[in-house]
Formats: sequence, structure tokens, C-alpha cells
Amino acid sequence: MQQDEPTLARLMAAAQTGDRAAYRTLLTEVKRWLEQYFRRRVAPQQLDDLVQEVMLAMHNKRATWDTSRAFLPWLAAIARYRWLDHLRGVYRSQEQSMEDADFVAPGEEDALYARLSLDRLLVQLPDKQRSVIDLVKICGLSISEAAARTGQSESLVKINIHRGLKRLTSLVEKAN
Repeated sequence: MQQDEPTLARLMAAAQTGDRAAYRTLLTEVKRWLEQYFRRRVAPQQLDDLVQEVMLAMHNKRATWDTSRAFLPWLAAIARYRWLDHLRGVYRSQEQSMEDADFVAPGEEDALYARLSLDRLLVQLPDKQRSVIDLVKICGLSISEAAARTGQSESLVKINIHRGLKRLTSLVEKAN
């Protein structure tokens, strides 16, 4: 099924009137849409939990959707607010764990903060770019070793590193 606005709006309207089959189909399509929406916004291991949170919020707020309005902007607003809540929670837990960390030797705090900042940036890259940058630039593997580990050709590894670093540069420039 195609995830277009009219179809999703029709399914939601039918679901509001009690059509269980329409609601099941809607949930399947919404799940796919949310996975696409969050894929570049959160770490892969956090994707399923965030999608489930948004689907639960959508379920709880389904009566508030007005059939005279578009469905996707309504869903996107819920997703965005849940994503922001998620980011706040992630940053709070990282700050809390850093405050409790007695294992950091004096003078190593800068390196720890730099690594956390780098991880926050890397999470915004596509998986293929993130993995080769991590393997080559951070872990120190050669291009051929990274190609063997990831299953990418050596040329593709070089391209993904170049594109990933270019994207990281633009992210840092936007932040400043």
C-alpha cells in the first residue's frame, strides 16, 4: 500500500468509526512511515522504541484528529514532539552518567566530551557512511580492511567516507 495522505486520512476516518481492519492497516502504514521518518534522526537501536511510543500516542490521541484536516501533519507533529522528548531524555541520561563517572582521569574529560559530541553527529549519518568513518577514521583500519568488514568495495568505502565527512562538516557549521 502507498503511504499517501488521502489513503491514510481515509483509513483514520474509518478507524474512528470503529473499522478494525482499517485501523490495523493504518497502524501498519503508520509504522512504516514513522520508521522512515526516524531512521536518520535516532540511533538504530532506539528506532523501534520511539516508533512504538509515537504509535501509542497516536492511538491515545486518535479521537482528537479532525477529519477535515490533513492526517500526515497531525501525525508528524506527534512524532516530532515524541522525538524531542526522546532527545531530552537521551541527553539527560548522558549528562547524569557523566556526572556520576568517577572513572575519567583528570585531563581526559575533553576527550570524553569530544567523543560524545562525535557520536551525536555520527548518528545523523546513513549507516554505511557512519560505519566506514568509524572503522577507518576512528578505529584506524585501512580502506581494504573496512571494505572487507562492511562488504562495500574499496571505492565505495572512499566515497562514503568523503560524503560522510562532508555531511559532518555541514552539521558542525550549522551548529555554529
